[in-house]
Amino acid sequence: MHSATLSVSGLSCIRGERRLFSAVGFDLAPGEWLHVQGENGSGKTTLLRALVGLSPPAEGDIRWGGEPIRRLGEDYRREMLYLGHHGAVKEELTPLENLKLAAALDGRHLDERESLAALHRFGLKGREELPVRFLSAGQKRRVLLARLVTRNARLWVLDEPFTALDVKAVDMLSALIAEHLQNGGLAILTSHQAMPMPSGKAIKL
Repeated sequence: MHSATLSVSGLSCIRGERRLFSAVGFDLAPGEWLHVQGENGSGKTTLLRALVGLSPPAEGDIRWGGEPIRRLGEDYRREMLYLGHHGAVKEELTPLENLKLAAALDGRHLDERESLAALHRFGLKGREELPVRFLSAGQKRRVLLARLVTRNARLWVLDEPFTALDVKAVDMLSALIAEHLQNGGLAILTSHQAMPMPSGKAIKL
């Protein structure tokens, strides 16, 4: 695999008759993060879905380590973790089972010790074996975000990751993203709120 850099140029997206954005471009290197800003409906989620390969753009080029992501396919997906704004966990499963299932879908085994450590880091100690349907919206969000700890991905793409989190959880997530960047990771995220994070690149749609 090439070096962990993301290069985007001339990106445009059309939904129906409407052009959501055009000529979006940026370069992201290890240790850098991008804050995508814009009003609701401006195309933030559409941009993120294009960057992870879920929605092909109308125009433009997305490269990871110099290679087009469409050519890299599964190799790119293994390097990246995408958590959508409406990312869901399975209500009938416990937080522990949800983490193990997510890892299995990624093609890797996650042992119980690693799973518990991730859940405890996100303040879910004592709720590991409780079906998710009994958790609050914020706690469900924490179960989803615990994947950031258990999945070894270099590029994090996070759509509104602070939604439904209390102040303590916001600080915890901000610290985790900062740690990821310090270790040479990359991050792209959308957020409507101020974040206690290092200064980063920002584009506004």
